[in-house]
Amino acid sequence: MVKRSRQLIYLCAGWLSLGLGIIGIPLPLLPTTPFLLLAAFCFARGSERWHQWLISHPSFGPPILNWQEHRAISRNAKWVGTLSMAGLVLISVLIGIPSWALAAQAAVLVAVGIFLWSHAEPPEPE
Repeated sequence: MVKRSRQLIYLCAGWLSLGLGIIGIPLPLLPTTPFLLLAAFCFARGSERWHQWLISHPSFGPPILNWQEHRAISRNAKWVGTLSMAGLVLISVLIGIPSWALAAQAAVLVAVGIFLWSHAEPPEPE
């Protein structure tokens, strides 16, 4: 009974994480990859079926596997993330958010950018 309850909690947490990751695709301040990694972690403990589905998914699987196997982020993901963050800052400037909020936003995005670009890229497939 306890094992089943634990699996259900992990399964629900996996779906919540996956949902947040999907929502984060168009939203630069809501990161997609960490939520996908959390979903993979939860699904691995809650449902092997859903874990296999997630890591086999053509869009979600490769970044998860790159991180799990190599602690690596693809160059494409780095560029998409960087350009999205730059676009967010530009939109924020154009709509006139307060300077303190712009500074806080920029500080967070610079930290995320450093994280992205400081990690290795996955090896080329053979």
